[in-house]
Amino acid sequence: MAVADVVRPLVQPITDENSLILWDVEFVKEGSEWFLRVYIDRENGGIGIEDCETVSRALDPLLDEADPIPQSYHLEVCSAGLIRDLKTEEHIRRFLGREAEVRLYKGQGDLPKKFKALLTDVSAEALTVTVGETTVSLNRKDISKITIDLI
Repeated sequence: MAVADVVRPLVQPITDENSLILWDVEFVKEGSEWFLRVYIDRENGGIGIEDCETVSRALDPLLDEADPIPQSYHLEVCSAGLIRDLKTEEHIRRFLGREAEVRLYKGQGDLPKKFKALLTDVSAEALTVTVGETTVSLNRKDISKITIDLI
């Protein structure tokens, strides 16, 4: 089981208890160092350092007890950010009606590999977007990345 999948259920009750949204969990290697990153959000935005500290302090002893990561790592709890990737159906649903950058593994028809579009609908299998005057349904398997800029 992936580290993020083990950590997610540990951190979810902490974010719920503090009226926060668990946006994402990732375990990545950068150079020779490993990082466990927990991204949090709030329904109306506005994550502060205090929120990150609260989650970090509550999560740290749970990670020590569960010990899901054999190697040494750095724990980082941070805001999901103003520019963020939309990875799940829930992420996309939260921003329906907003413009996002969509990247495909390869261009489809008149669509290039990378374009801006209005997010109009989402399901487990498909994403419907509007590009200019045209509405297109894309298979989610064909999408490599969706990024929204909230600035």
